[in-house]
Amino acid sequence: MTDMNSISLMRLPRRLRGLGAAAAAALAVTAITAGYALGQSQSKPRGTGVVVIETNLAYQGARAAGTGMVLSSSGRILTNNHVIRGATTIKVVIPGTGRSYTAKAVGYDVTDDVAVLQTSGASNLKTVSLGNSAGLQVGQLVKAVGNAGGGGTLVKVAGQITGLSRTITVNDDAGGTATLRNLIETSANVQPGDSGGPLLNAAGKVIGMDSAAATSGAYRDMSTIDGYAIPIDRALAIARLITSGKASATVHVGATGFLGIASASDRRPGAVVASVVPGSPADSAGLTEGDLITAINGTKVVSPDAVSRMVRSKKPGSRITVGYVDADGTNRTARVKLASGPPQ
Repeated sequence: MTDMNSISLMRLPRRLRGLGAAAAAALAVTAITAGYALGQSQSKPRGTGVVVIETNLAYQGARAAGTGMVLSSSGRILTNNHVIRGATTIKVVIPGTGRSYTAKAVGYDVTDDVAVLQTSGASNLKTVSLGNSAGLQVGQLVKAVGNAGGGGTLVKVAGQITGLSRTITVNDDAGGTATLRNLIETSANVQPGDSGGPLLNAAGKVIGMDSAAATSGAYRDMSTIDGYAIPIDRALAIARLITSGKASATVHVGATGFLGIASASDRRPGAVVASVVPGSPADSAGLTEGDLITAINGTKVVSPDAVSRMVRSKKPGSRITVGYVDADGTNRTARVKLASGPPQ
C-alpha cells in the first residue's frame, strides 16, 4: 500500500484537472487524462486503436482532454470517469483519420474511476487488443499510450512494473476525496493527458488503464514519475456492469440528475452553495449563493460530497426535498425537480 498525503484532479488541454496523490516521500500526485481509441475490423479498421477524448465543461467555463480505449467497432469507449466528469459535451477523435464523433456517457463508477462512452455514428473502428491483469510481476516491461500534454498526438512511453496492489487517495475538484485501490504502479513516464489510455505488456496487450501519476517535482517538471493504472480485469468488470444496465451504490447508469449548484465545505456540517447555475432547478427553487444545504430528502448532509452522491443516485425528472439554512439563518426547504446534467 502506498501512503498518499495529497491529491488533486487534473484534465487537459485548456484547463487541467485530474487525479493524483502524493507518496510518503512527499510526492505530488497528479492525474493524467488521455485518449486511446480502439476498433474492430470490417474492411480496414479505422484508426490505430487509440482515441483522443475532448470535453466541454460549460458550467465551469473550461474544456478538457483525455484518452479512451475502443471496446467495439461501433465506438464503445472505455476511459476514466475523471476524464468526462462535468462534461456538457464529449467528442471522440480518431487520430490520423480526420474523423471525430460526438459521444455520451453510458454510465460511470466514481469510486473506481471507470466510465463507458458510446459514440454516435461510428463504425469500423479498430478495437483494443485486450490482455488480462492476472499474474503480473514486478519488473515486467510495459508501455503506456496516450494523449500526453493534451495536444492530440498519441505518445508511447516505456517502463516497467514497480509495484502491485498499490493504494492512492485523491482530492477531487468538488471538495471530496476518493481512494483508488489495488493499482498497478509503473516507472512509465506518463503525463497529464494520458488518463484513460492503455498500459500494454510486451506483447502489446492491454493489462491496465492509466489513471494517475506521482512526481517529485512540479507538474511541468515530471522527471521522477510513478504511474498508476487500474488493472484491466477490474475496469472491464465494471464496464460490463455499466453496459448491462446494472446500477449499484457505486455504478451509475444512464443520464445524471442535475441540481445546478457548486458546493463547498464550511466550518458547519453541510454544504455551502458556492454558486448557482442560472436557470437550473436550484435557481428555480430559490437556492442562492451562501445558503447552507443541511439535508436532502430528510437525510442529513455533512459535506459537499454527500450532496453530489445523493443527487447522483436520482434520475433526471426525480423530485427531491432540499433542506437548507439561508443567509438570515432561517431554516427552509425547497422541492426541486432534477434536470439532466453532466456526468459526476
